[in-house]
Amino acid sequence: MRYRKLAGGTGPEVSTLCLGALPFGTTVGEETAFAILDRFTEAGGTFVDTSDNYACWVNGATGDESELVLGRWLRSRRARDRVVIASKVGARPDLSRGPLWCDTAPDGFGNMEGLSAEAVRAGAEGSLRRLGTDHLDLHYAHIEDPSVPLEETVTAFAGLVAAGRTRLLGVSNHPVARIAEARRLAAELDLPGYQCVQQRHTYLRPAPGAGFGVQRHTDAALLDYAAGEPDLTLLGYSVLVHGAYTRDDRELLPQYAHRGAERRLRVLREVAGELGATPNQVVLAWLLGGEVPVLPVLGVSSVGQLDELLAAADLDLDAELRARLDAA
Repeated sequence: MRYRKLAGGTGPEVSTLCLGALPFGTTVGEETAFAILDRFTEAGGTFVDTSDNYACWVNGATGDESELVLGRWLRSRRARDRVVIASKVGARPDLSRGPLWCDTAPDGFGNMEGLSAEAVRAGAEGSLRRLGTDHLDLHYAHIEDPSVPLEETVTAFAGLVAAGRTRLLGVSNHPVARIAEARRLAAELDLPGYQCVQQRHTYLRPAPGAGFGVQRHTDAALLDYAAGEPDLTLLGYSVLVHGAYTRDDRELLPQYAHRGAERRLRVLREVAGELGATPNQVVLAWLLGGEVPVLPVLGVSSVGQLDELLAAADLDLDAELRARLDAA
């Protein structure tokens, strides 16, 4: 396993592979989740990602499940001091706002809790309670909330740092202009600002104009911005396109199903074959070794899947292979 400090070296040191806990307690049962967490930490993994709404879209779920399972594992393994925990606020269902959640709603926002000062504070306390800890290491603004003044959200997150409820701030699923404005505003107010950005990202590029609802895909604008902001760390989720790089039973999302994707898939598989690696491993190495490195958040449902991906931590792409992948 390799390690890197977040926030341009000023944040905590983490494993370059981050384990996503999204399915724990819903589509992945607790026993399997514990086994995955055990294997990840045995292999040197130290960075785990969750949210206060995972996975509320599964039938019968509330959004408590992932944090509760992770909290029970932390206590049973006495692992809190050995793991860097990230969670998120802003997308948890709030039934007082109506029955529709997220982009199933006509306005694309639905009944999500949002990013008001009250929601940010309450969301943090809920996460801490479910995780059984007195602080988060990283707390993200999960989904853009244009209904709330940006200064209110920025100030509320800074208040969490001042109160010792989180140590580092991040932002997810926001356009780059909104991220830049939030960071500018925090600096102007002499407040801690967002230093981690987590967006959808993978080797395949979405078709021009393709959207993902409230999710945001890493684009050239974000990469260009991050290249000029040395204190900013990028992370990627859905990096393995739900298994479609390697599994015949998983089709590509329609946003990626275009002629350019076919060409990139062909080159990806050629490079993987030359290296004796899997396409998944090559994608992770490509993300980690880019001019702007992107730390991948791994979504797995078994220890076997995790073992395949752990090998990517030590896989390097030379300049010629990376150039081929980039040019495809």
